[in-house]
Amino acid sequence: MDVFHVVDHEGNKLSDSEVINRIEQSLGAKALRLQSSKSSVGIQAIAGHTSVELIGRDRPGLLSEVFAVLTDLKCNVVAAEVWTHNSRMASVVYVTDGATGGPINDSDWLDKIKVLLRYVLKGNRDKRSAKTAISKGATHKERRLHQIMCADRDYNSEDESLEEEEETSDRNKPFVTVENCIEKEYTVVNVRCKDRPKLLFDTICTLTDMKFVVFHGTVITEGPEAHQEYYIRHLDESPVSSEGERQRLVHCLEAAIQRRNTEGLRLELCCEDRVGLLSDVTRIFRENGLAVSQAEVSTRGSQAMNVFYVMDASGNPVQSHTIEAVRNEIGERILHVKDDSSSTSRDSGRLSFGNMIRSRSEKFLYNLGLIRSCS
Repeated sequence: MDVFHVVDHEGNKLSDSEVINRIEQSLGAKALRLQSSKSSVGIQAIAGHTSVELIGRDRPGLLSEVFAVLTDLKCNVVAAEVWTHNSRMASVVYVTDGATGGPINDSDWLDKIKVLLRYVLKGNRDKRSAKTAISKGATHKERRLHQIMCADRDYNSEDESLEEEEETSDRNKPFVTVENCIEKEYTVVNVRCKDRPKLLFDTICTLTDMKFVVFHGTVITEGPEAHQEYYIRHLDESPVSSEGERQRLVHCLEAAIQRRNTEGLRLELCCEDRVGLLSDVTRIFRENGLAVSQAEVSTRGSQAMNVFYVMDASGNPVQSHTIEAVRNEIGERILHVKDDSSSTSRDSGRLSFGNMIRSRSEKFLYNLGLIRSCS
């Protein structure tokens, strides 16, 4: 029996019957059977695209170079998700043939895309190997980004300056503990951090990808803070067995929470889509000294709906005159500045997990295709 108390992105009770029906259909038995048959969770397919996966060392202007290469190779970007964490950049980009609008099937063309993008990603400072991959199957961009960055071991910082910054901002760091409950033969995971949308998704996906089964779980929001508690075991029903494994679980959960933390000023671009749009926009960002820390690119019909979080090249807040110069060049009517600060101070009844205040001894089960009956 799984119980979820949910609200919309503004913290209000759900009233849109279309959204409610979509949730019911997505969680129905038939939908879950279809998802499990594809060996993936939360599949979101975009028909007729080619998926490009990227991982490499982050640097100012990198996204501009990536989109410029794709434009030069006659590729049209129809959707993309870009994350940065611990000096690493990962992205899943959906592209089509710029001439036909269909998927790219030419093997020589695909090989050229991979080679040139890998060259851009490596630059001259990448201590780890930059990687590119291309597929035509369905994928969930955010789930895949977690898998790519975890496999890249982004929880290990390769930049000494970043390690110093982390030491000075410990109060913003998630608090994660992992302990064994010897009596019940479970491993108990506790996570306390700032609440935000998709926090539950990020932690559950990480536990799943690490081959853990969640038997019991409690999620509570208290003011701006979220607390999660999970009773987990391995697939063979054994708990965490070593200090090294415990530390890795802690680091992976911390990284999963921090990857999606949006740093910088939020810019929203809404305009008629065209081939080369992202190349032009990110080039203007680069020429004005802006670095993109996170991006979400999508198209709805003929409209491009893009979100960028930007900082200056040193990671500091962007000056207002710089933003005005960028908006003047791109277009004030299509590029808008959004302030997210109001969304971070909601009370416990208006948060992403809902107002689910219960006794912590009272557990409810999560069922993401992995739950087993309690013993």
